[in-house]
Amino acid sequence: MFTKTEITHTFNAPRELVFKAFTESEHLQNWWGPKGWTFEISKFELRQDGVFHYSQTSPDGNVMWVKFIYHEINAPEKLVYTSFFSDENGNIVRAPFNDNWPLKISNTFTFTESEGKTILTMIGTPLSPTEEEIKTYEELQEIVQEGFSGTFVQLANYLSNISRN
Repeated sequence: MFTKTEITHTFNAPRELVFKAFTESEHLQNWWGPKGWTFEISKFELRQDGVFHYSQTSPDGNVMWVKFIYHEINAPEKLVYTSFFSDENGNIVRAPFNDNWPLKISNTFTFTESEGKTILTMIGTPLSPTEEEIKTYEELQEIVQEGFSGTFVQLANYLSNISRN
């Protein structure tokens, strides 16, 4: 069995709102991605086999394209998709930061409500990785954890702002 990423974060917001923040483009564009990067949605189709294709640009101008293919959308409880780095046309490419990063990652997000808060559990698992890809995935776990944690802080801030309005 190879490594998986598991991250849990609690949001001070109802589950329906947190789920919408993940599944509606007008929300996603306000918080998704690394802090300080610009984010642009190319395609967004929230349905089974639908596509979420976007670019994110670093402060120094480097552009990364990412594509999701949705497999399961069970509002407001669960979201399952495969993600991969892509070119601007949506074709799979190697990760710009490491040639040995797994080509595809399966992501499962579960949303549980407890006392008006939402507990999000994210599990990411490489799909059909090579030995070298497994090694790279394991070596970069801290960066993955930090990246998602930062993104979830941005979401928490966004949720607190829209909850006040």
